[in-house]
Amino acid sequence: MCGYPGPNGTELLRVAQYAGVKYGDLHYVKNRVRDVLTEDTRTPDFGNPNEPHALLADFPLPVYLTTNYDDFIVQALATRTKSAMAALCPWTETIAPDPLFAETAGFNPSPATPLVYHLHGAMRDPASFVLAEDDYMVFLRNFIIERTNGTNRMFPPSILAALTTRPLLFVGYSLQDSTFRMLFQELGRSIPAISRRRHVSIQLAPTSGYTIEDMEGLLNWYYAEWQISVYWGGIDEFCKELRERMGAMP
Repeated sequence: MCGYPGPNGTELLRVAQYAGVKYGDLHYVKNRVRDVLTEDTRTPDFGNPNEPHALLADFPLPVYLTTNYDDFIVQALATRTKSAMAALCPWTETIAPDPLFAETAGFNPSPATPLVYHLHGAMRDPASFVLAEDDYMVFLRNFIIERTNGTNRMFPPSILAALTTRPLLFVGYSLQDSTFRMLFQELGRSIPAISRRRHVSIQLAPTSGYTIEDMEGLLNWYYAEWQISVYWGGIDEFCKELRERMGAMP
C-alpha cells in the first residue's frame, strides 16, 4: 500500500507510521486499513462450538476486552441470545467517553448483558484505531497520566473490576510483542492487583531455532511479576481442548 522500505514489514504499527508520514495524513491511512479489512465480508462460523469467538461467548462473562477492530465477539454473543453492548476506550481526547459510563457508578454489565470494550478502536470509527507507533505512544502516555491522577476516563470502574478481580485469557497476542509488553507492564505497575492473579496466554510453539524452554525463559524475564501460564499451541487446538474440558455449557 505504501512501499514500506524498512525491515519488520509485517509489523503493522511501523508500516502505518511510515504511511502516515508518506501521505501526510494518518486518518487517510486508517480509513484505507478499514477498507482493506472490510473487503472480506465473511464472518466466522459461530455455529462451530470450537470457533474462538463462539467458545468465548459461551462463558458467563460480564466483560470482554478486545484490541480487535471487528465486532465478531458481539455477533457471537448475539447468537447466544446475549444482549451485548460495545464501547470504545477513549484513549485520545478526540474520543468522547461512552454514555454507558456517564453516571458516577458507571455501567454494571452482567453475563446476560455483557460489555465488549474496544481498547484499540472499532471498525465503525477508523479514527479510533490505535494503529501507528504514535497512536501507541499516545495511548500509553494518556494511560499513565490517568493512573497518576487517579482518574478513570480510559478504564471506567467496571473495566477495572474485570481487570483486577478475574483471571485474564490472552488470545491472539504475542507476549514478545513490544507494544503488548509496554501496555501490560504499565498495567501491572499502575494496577498491582492485576499481576497477582493467575492468567493464561496462548502462544504458538517456536519454529525459528528456539525451543519452548528458551521461550519460557524469555517470557519469565519479560513478565517476572506476572503469573502467566502459557499454552503452547494453536488457537484451534486450544479451543478444542478447552471445550472438551469444560463440557457442554448452558
